[in-house]
Amino acid sequence: MEQRLDAIAQLIAQGRPDKAAQLASEARANFPLAVEPARLHGVALFSMGRLDEAVVALREASALEPRSVETLCNLGSVLLARNDVHAALTVMQSARLIAPGHAAVLNGLGNALRAAGDARAARDTYEAAARAAPEFLGAWLNLAAAELALGQPAQCERIARMVLKQTPNAQAYLLLAQSLAAQHLLDEAADACREGERVSPGNPDLPYQLGQIADELKQPGLAAEAHARALQIDPNLSGALAQLVFIRRQLCDWRDLDRLSGRLREAVAAGASDVAPFGFLAEPATAAEQRVCAMQFAAAVGRRIDPLAARPQFRHAQRAPDAPLRIGFASNGFGNHPTGLLTVAFFEALSARGVDLQLFATAASDGSPVQQRLQAAAGAWHVLVDLPAAGMAERIAASELDILVDLRVWGGGNISEALALRPAPIQVNWLAYPGTSGADWIDYVIADHQVLPARLCQYFSEQVAWLPRCFQPSDPGRAVGQPPVRTECGLPASGAVYVCFNNSYKLDARSLERMFAILRGVPDAVLWLLAGPERSDANLRAQAAASGVDPDRLVFMAKLPHADYLARYRHADLFLDTATYNAHTTASDAIWAGCPVLTSAGETFASRVASSLNHHLGMTELNVADDAAFVEFALRVGRERSVRDALHARLAVLRGQGSLFDMDGFAADFMALLQAMAHRHRTGQAAAPID
Repeated sequence: MEQRLDAIAQLIAQGRPDKAAQLASEARANFPLAVEPARLHGVALFSMGRLDEAVVALREASALEPRSVETLCNLGSVLLARNDVHAALTVMQSARLIAPGHAAVLNGLGNALRAAGDARAARDTYEAAARAAPEFLGAWLNLAAAELALGQPAQCERIARMVLKQTPNAQAYLLLAQSLAAQHLLDEAADACREGERVSPGNPDLPYQLGQIADELKQPGLAAEAHARALQIDPNLSGALAQLVFIRRQLCDWRDLDRLSGRLREAVAAGASDVAPFGFLAEPATAAEQRVCAMQFAAAVGRRIDPLAARPQFRHAQRAPDAPLRIGFASNGFGNHPTGLLTVAFFEALSARGVDLQLFATAASDGSPVQQRLQAAAGAWHVLVDLPAAGMAERIAASELDILVDLRVWGGGNISEALALRPAPIQVNWLAYPGTSGADWIDYVIADHQVLPARLCQYFSEQVAWLPRCFQPSDPGRAVGQPPVRTECGLPASGAVYVCFNNSYKLDARSLERMFAILRGVPDAVLWLLAGPERSDANLRAQAAASGVDPDRLVFMAKLPHADYLARYRHADLFLDTATYNAHTTASDAIWAGCPVLTSAGETFASRVASSLNHHLGMTELNVADDAAFVEFALRVGRERSVRDALHARLAVLRGQGSLFDMDGFAADFMALLQAMAHRHRTGQAAAPID
């Protein structure tokens, strides 16, 4: 029998588990009381992905020899793969009682503890395994990963480098890259990925990680190439596909993009949980698809931060119904950033009302005047930069908030894992992420009836709290100065100027085609765009040429200080909005600077923001029905000076009359919503729509 067992083990090692399972099944029939055929049968079934059958086989093997730690380790691994964390933990704790110093047992127990969300205990157990068998590289690598998860990237780096001195290990290179990136040593992290790829060219995780790092380095071309390599190695790596599609949109590189976008939507429909919801908003997807994407992504975050579903982690004091509110806002944009620019005057209005305002910053200080105003408005300023999720959650919980408003959600800031631990009793999605969070730890989304009409509520996991005004605040204290003359801005001395200063990823083919149709109909007009990354401007000019438009009629503005950028709108006749993902902060900027925004509302939150701004401004004529009406309206503005003069004059009057830029009124309405949320919670009622 020994030769047969060796043959089975070799088949498993050679990647032929089907043949191994067949031989193991025959051996079990011939030797029903022998533990090893049953154990190998379970391992072969595990290798084939037949997890339930593998558990049965390994439990039968364990019954034949209850003190076989090898069998128990195999069983624990299969149970973890099946997401049966409780059972895996029990099995590995039993194995430790039998062999308390066994390195493989300790390593397996560490895996179970990590899956159970106990990162500190997992780290200690991995360390014990590594000390018990210093040659056991798997235990050292697991220890490094645990250190990284606990916010100790330098420790992770030290262990990864130690392993790499012994062997060129792909996992060690990956951990080294991740630890360096966590320490903001991005160029070194990219080098580690490249070296790992050289050592292990068939490992998709290394180019995928390089793509993430290149994105942080603002090198989208490199990022796209890296994600494409990862996807070539593993076509099912939907996270790489999502990143590739989003980066290609940033680069305005539409080669084969429709097919890739279709693949991405199919991956979401098939259950992919690693498609970033923010990038998915730029796809021509429905609100229902956006909800599916967000819910799957949020569920994966929840499993990662709290696999045993033990939330909430914190006890929240019960306050009297009339007690003053303690309100927190979290963002990575509390500075010279669109979020900071939108919210600063609103926060100042809250502060003037005596609101106990706590701001939680997840990005490094930029020292900008906007950030100084934010800090002055805050009752307390909390810096959460580089803290692990548990550390962030502990800091938030210590503030004893009634309500925490997440200003970014999936838009960046790395705070979602902390919020999954429920550091505040009521948690709210507002402003910067124009869609549903899909997260069971977010109770409400704040919107208005134009941007989120009742018919679309079914596509939101949150309860909707509607403001009686536009959901988006702004800063009415900004001065709009005089720009340089047209020619110094790269514009012709005369002719209509259409503008779209949206980020390049919003410039999809549909939006550009209607812009090009307008240019074809107004021969002396130009289209003024924000300069994009790398070859994006050249790609857009090539698209213009292919559409029968002189590429030189596309004028690109480099990114400028905010005041200088605002002043440029004085040269613009009409802002041409993008269809799938509207101008948001940019639309507010344009209106404040006196440039009307032409838009057509879609059926998703992201495609309705500009129409909400126009609606509450009182210029609903700028919210047209479809692409044909969009082109027709823009042609009339471009061809008739009197039409655009009247439009600008009307905007100048309405801007100062309505509610759109009234931040004191905004603060009053916003606090009324929060009071209603708190009242429901304090009186024992579940979250419900608030109107």
